Amino acid sequence: MLRFCLALLAIWPVASVADEPEWPQWHGPKRDQVWPVPNLPSLLPKAPPPRWTKPLGGGFGGVAVSGGRVFVMDRQTLPKEVERIVCIEIDTGATRWVREYPVAYKGLDYGNGPRCTPTIHDGKVYTLGAVGHLYCLDAATGKVVWSHDCVKEFAAKYPMWGLACSPLVDGERILVQVGAKDGCLMAFDRKSGAVVWKCLQDRAGYASPIRLDIGKTKLVVMWTAECVNGIDAENGKVLWNMPFTVTYDVAISDPVWHGGILMCGQYWEGSLALKLDENGLNPQKAWEARKLRLLMSTPLVRDGHAYCLDRDNGLVCVELKTGKIKWDGFKVAYDKRNPHASLIWTGDGRALILNEKGELIQAKLSPEKYEELGRSKIFDGSWAHPAFAHGCIVVRDDRQILCVDLKGNE
Repeated sequence: MLRFCLALLAIWPVASVADEPEWPQWHGPKRDQVWPVPNLPSLLPKAPPPRWTKPLGGGFGGVAVSGGRVFVMDRQTLPKEVERIVCIEIDTGATRWVREYPVAYKGLDYGNGPRCTPTIHDGKVYTLGAVGHLYCLDAATGKVVWSHDCVKEFAAKYPMWGLACSPLVDGERILVQVGAKDGCLMAFDRKSGAVVWKCLQDRAGYASPIRLDIGKTKLVVMWTAECVNGIDAENGKVLWNMPFTVTYDVAISDPVWHGGILMCGQYWEGSLALKLDENGLNPQKAWEARKLRLLMSTPLVRDGHAYCLDRDNGLVCVELKTGKIKWDGFKVAYDKRNPHASLIWTGDGRALILNEKGELIQAKLSPEKYEELGRSKIFDGSWAHPAFAHGCIVVRDDRQILCVDLKGNE
């Protein structure tokens, strides 16, 4: 019997943090704000020590993890002004490679550094800089595969706080909101960098495109500074648009699609919910809520509800079909002018909320109530989106990047 059990152990797969999906892009492995880790401890230390820290320059761009490596962007001003793409080993914090290129931020507001989260796919890294530099690099070496200066090549006009779109891989294409003169949204061949299609003459906002299959339609939804647009993913044809003009162009929070409702939320004019038909066409206003005002935080969605960070009322639960507020008022962020928190689900249905003060909050969210399970102080805080992988959270600010174990020594 003992020999039989040992033989089973030899062939039976043993789950470990290395088996968990990594965080290769904005909003996680499936870009749905889910970290499918099933066994996160129910209680985390109040101030868990970092596995490692490394100096880093400025930037609001988030962190990605793929192949056991961390990818992040920053800006350096001395001895010359450059944006950098940095690759770091997640286990040790050792720098694997750095790729830099010259930039000129000039009068860019909040001009500390890049805003995008790198996208890693099929051995390549895709990044968009704050003033329009689009790069494809070899993930193993940092070697340039192809690049575009979108301002020089496509007459792109970046908004006052810089381009912030995180590149989206869709099959053989990479989709990026670049604000070009005749193509606010552009699709590039992901291997060669050749332009496949471009569309929209809208001003650029700060959100990233989302990709939906609805009925017979392969749909890209792009919220610009002027409209919510539905675009044919195959050819870039604009299928529909709904005007949703934003003060100061702060279309930042990504649209969310759930239960037949497409919701966008912004800081000044509130939120707009659209109902689409069975093929993702013919948008109709489901509801508007001028007092449900979001900023940078993309809502979590589940079971017909959205959990949103409102500028005045804290964390809010809204019924997506009706716009009815089920509860509000829970303080998960602190900044009175620009409250921010990055929200994700875990594999067991809990929410992790990292606020601008560097607190990681564990909570249970349901239409009935908000139940806070605990808070851990991870670092001093930032607006940048973290990465969750290998049992860790990886965060950055304008001075450093650090990796913190959330599962102990499992």
